[in-house]
Amino acid sequence: MAVVSSSLGAAAATQLSTHFSGLRKSVLRLDNSSDSLFQNVDSQLRLASSDNACRGVFMMAGSGKFFVGGNWKCNGTKESIRKLVSDINTATLESDVDVVVAPPFVYIDQVKNTLSDRVEIAAQNCWTGKGGAFTGEISAEQINDLGCTWVVLGHSERRHVIGEDNEFIGKKAAYALSQNLGVIACIGELLEEREAGKTFDVCYQQLKAYADAVPDWDKIVIAYEPVWAIGTGKVATPDQAQEVHVAVRDWLSKNVSAEVASKTRIIYGGSVNGSNCAELAKQEDIDGFLVGGASLKGPEFATIVNSVTSKKVMA
Repeated sequence: MAVVSSSLGAAAATQLSTHFSGLRKSVLRLDNSSDSLFQNVDSQLRLASSDNACRGVFMMAGSGKFFVGGNWKCNGTKESIRKLVSDINTATLESDVDVVVAPPFVYIDQVKNTLSDRVEIAAQNCWTGKGGAFTGEISAEQINDLGCTWVVLGHSERRHVIGEDNEFIGKKAAYALSQNLGVIACIGELLEEREAGKTFDVCYQQLKAYADAVPDWDKIVIAYEPVWAIGTGKVATPDQAQEVHVAVRDWLSKNVSAEVASKTRIIYGGSVNGSNCAELAKQEDIDGFLVGGASLKGPEFATIVNSVTSKKVMA
């Protein structure tokens, strides 16, 4: 995300600046007057100053708790999951973080019976309605029965491998919420969509499908996961992730409500690991992470959870 110093001088007057490289570009005009600067700067630009007194604060645009989810995907055996749960149980986790893990369906009961109550459990998918003659599916009622409190929906692997479309995912989210499950609502663009400057358009379409279907946003966490960064070892830079998170929050403000935009947590996913999580967590609009491969390593997952300490900035 582009950052403008409060010490901008007159030499910057009327300078034109483009930002959001790789996304839809927007143009900023910087006025001579500092008042005008604050009034006219694009809503997707955050102003920062390093001149304030030092004190520890949590720098989050969202008003909710930092949130870290571990998506185990289609990985694990009874023995490897036993070890992973043991590692998580013995890890020291910061208290001011909501922590959720999403095991494969067949291991949910094992995890529920052995994992510390400190960590909640999510399913990786659910059906659009009550159970019945839907071979291979799992219903929200069954997920509740197992003691899960969350479900991951709209993940890129469901969209681009299984073929689920926006409307179908919106229906799933609405039904899961009706059954009192929290929804980790995934969005994100393909590499070719980013290169074509369509990142915002794709994310907005996916957001609209949720907004058109869900009754409220009280139990929704949005996970922005650029598809090109999932499992590839490539990760969006902190600035790239931040600019999309700002755009998502702005979309919520304009199309749902300012209150929803403020309180909805927007987390980042895409090759998050113990080495890059701290820098990503420093971004104001990154309210946590949805973690893939690194969540299968207990100590590394704990490091990512504890990256909430990077939110304590000098302000």
